[in-house]
Amino acid sequence: MARRAAILSVLIVLALAAVWGAFRLAPRWLRGSRDAAPAGAASVPAAPAAAERKIKATLYYVAEDGLSLAPQEREIAFADAVAAQARSIIEAQLADPPPPLGSAIPPGTTLRSVFVSERGDAFVDLSAEVSSKHPGGVLEELFTVYTVVDALTVNLPAILRVQILVNGRQADTLAGHVDLRRPLQKNLSWLAAPAGARPDAP
Repeated sequence: MARRAAILSVLIVLALAAVWGAFRLAPRWLRGSRDAAPAGAASVPAAPAAAERKIKATLYYVAEDGLSLAPQEREIAFADAVAAQARSIIEAQLADPPPPLGSAIPPGTTLRSVFVSERGDAFVDLSAEVSSKHPGGVLEELFTVYTVVDALTVNLPAILRVQILVNGRQADTLAGHVDLRRPLQKNLSWLAAPAGARPDAP
């Protein structure tokens, strides 16, 4: 019995060796080589990564003279929902301004959340730094408030008014001058006059 098992094992080994030898001697196309494509075969390029969709939005920064807001068109990420697009706009507005312009938003301010009601009121919840690090002054506070209000009402027709919240709560003011207890409408009174315009032009 042991001798028969040994003979059977030898026969199996010889059969496997014969199969392996035939495989090695076969043409490469028959072996299904994986390291080279057949002559004339076209290679398929990798699919390019989908580019993130962008839109242009008008954002607002403090002009060089410090006495007005200068509108600047910037590219921002596109979003389908109004609230998501509003978030994208405010996040871009909170980013560093293009030189030589300045930011009306106190340093360290972050966006906590954005909510848009069916009536067209947007509620923008900013971190506590927007108030605690504000430099004060009537003009400076107006610039901060209307940078946010105008960035949304100018770029998103669905938003008619904006109310700024501070750290999740309604605030009376940021620095004691502008009433924030209700949503505010667009106000472009502080924009820089176009180049060449007369100071007394309507």
